[in-house]
Amino acid sequence: MCRNLSKYTLIFLILALSGFIFLLRNIHTVENWNCHTISALYQLQSRIQSSFIPAGLPTFYHNRTFCAHLGQKPSPEDVLEERYLLDSIAWPVPPSRSAPTALRQTSDPVHSLFAILPSKAGREWHVGDQLEVLVQMHDFQGQPKHYGGDFLLARLHTLERGAGVAGVVLDHKNGFYSALFPLLWVGSAQVEITMVHSSEAVAVLRRLREERPDRVFFKSLFRLGFLSETTVCNMCLPPDQQPLCNYTDLHTGEPWYCYKPKMLSCDSRINHAKGGYLKHLITNKEALLFQSGVNIKVPIHASGTDRINVLPSRTDKVDVESSSIKPEPIKLAPSGYYYEDSWRPLGGVTMRQFNESSAITQCLKNKVINMYGDSTVRQWFEYLIALVPELKEFNLHSPKNVGPFMAVDSTHNILLKYRCHGPPIRFSTVMSSEMRYISNELDGLSGGPNTVVVLSIWAHFSTFPVEVYIRRLRHIRQALVRLMDRAPGTLVVIRSANLQALDQEVSLYNSDWYSQQLDSVLRAMFKGLNVLQVDAWQMSVAHHLPHALHPPPPIVKNMIDMLLSYVCPEKKKSQ
Repeated sequence: MCRNLSKYTLIFLILALSGFIFLLRNIHTVENWNCHTISALYQLQSRIQSSFIPAGLPTFYHNRTFCAHLGQKPSPEDVLEERYLLDSIAWPVPPSRSAPTALRQTSDPVHSLFAILPSKAGREWHVGDQLEVLVQMHDFQGQPKHYGGDFLLARLHTLERGAGVAGVVLDHKNGFYSALFPLLWVGSAQVEITMVHSSEAVAVLRRLREERPDRVFFKSLFRLGFLSETTVCNMCLPPDQQPLCNYTDLHTGEPWYCYKPKMLSCDSRINHAKGGYLKHLITNKEALLFQSGVNIKVPIHASGTDRINVLPSRTDKVDVESSSIKPEPIKLAPSGYYYEDSWRPLGGVTMRQFNESSAITQCLKNKVINMYGDSTVRQWFEYLIALVPELKEFNLHSPKNVGPFMAVDSTHNILLKYRCHGPPIRFSTVMSSEMRYISNELDGLSGGPNTVVVLSIWAHFSTFPVEVYIRRLRHIRQALVRLMDRAPGTLVVIRSANLQALDQEVSLYNSDWYSQQLDSVLRAMFKGLNVLQVDAWQMSVAHHLPHALHPPPPIVKNMIDMLLSYVCPEKKKSQ
């Protein structure tokens, strides 16, 4: 009896143990199945949400203050500066009409014309003189325009000599414009006037900037284990649509928000990315104002000749064959000009030619170069590591075209770094942990005579009211002042905005008019500060190559030569 009982007990224990093992294995399988199912469902939900994000975006208040005046409360001095800056970039507005202006009544570059005005000496011009050109705008019916506001570009160039200079355009607000050029080289020179946008198109761009800061939208992925959700993010989101996650920077007060995920916490955000561009922002009539080859970046022709012959300077009786002569001080002097495809700055510093990688290496020896900003300064990083074989890129496993990036030349003790600026940034995907504001990064630098800081921040701010850009630059400026106070030898170089290729779609988000407005603000805000500038705007206007957001190599080379000339200025010859 006992022997049988012990045999049954053993069998029972084996069966119980087998059942327990089977149960454990099934529970693990069910848990895996449940997690994967839930994850798949949420990923599907996120994809569906992402697919319909444009249609489901909230309606923004058509009030610029909603977006522009977020963040920390500005001081009375900041308010005064902001008002001054906004007044300085105020643009003439077309007369108000009861109905939208018909295309035939808007500016037409084909019907418009320009004329070269005689000099004081008649039709004779010398190096050092100033050339004036008068532009008259007409509509598509050939009728003269009687108000201003058109966005024009002016260039004087000699293609055979690789020479070019940007002109200054003055709006007389009556349909007439003056374009002024300094005469900087001897020989034939051709005037080129281009209408980038009509005044009516600029009015549409201004309205979009003030009323639709959501026309480029962003998104973030939230994840916890197998669960993931994607929501819309932006600098300003209507607070009454759904709960928000507040990612406002604690140090600068720079605002940034995402809609709160339904199932996850705000702390589970893992990345930031461009969501896309909203469509159907303008009416069919307004769309006619943005036609490639019709009224976007179309040249205006001369009523007579578009060329002049420039004689040597009146003070230069001997060296008639001098290729280029520094002019007398002139009104509205540009920052520089091209001659023989080389940029020649006017005042400040002599630009050196860094044609060999060894010259660049010697210049940057024992230097730490910190580059912060958008992809236009990342282009400089890429240019340098491609040109200088000793600069070896250190693999940080960063996403392509996003960063951060780092290159090292251990032999010459050179460290080159790039990091993108904080939101808004329209890169593909940036990890949340890598989203840093430039001002905070500057506060973390020791600085000193072997430290170079290079900044470029403009391209991603074109869709926001200008006040947003002013606030960002103010924080950067304050951080630069702190940096130079604690490390006076630190070299700071700022790259300005540049022109780019435009069609209808690009114009609504990244028009050169937006860039020009931001560039004017940037120059004003850093004026008087001990910072140097690479004038990418004039370097792209004056060059004969097509405009591009990322300028072609010949222009970038001149920009890099300018940067390196600041780092390693030409030594003055002893008397």
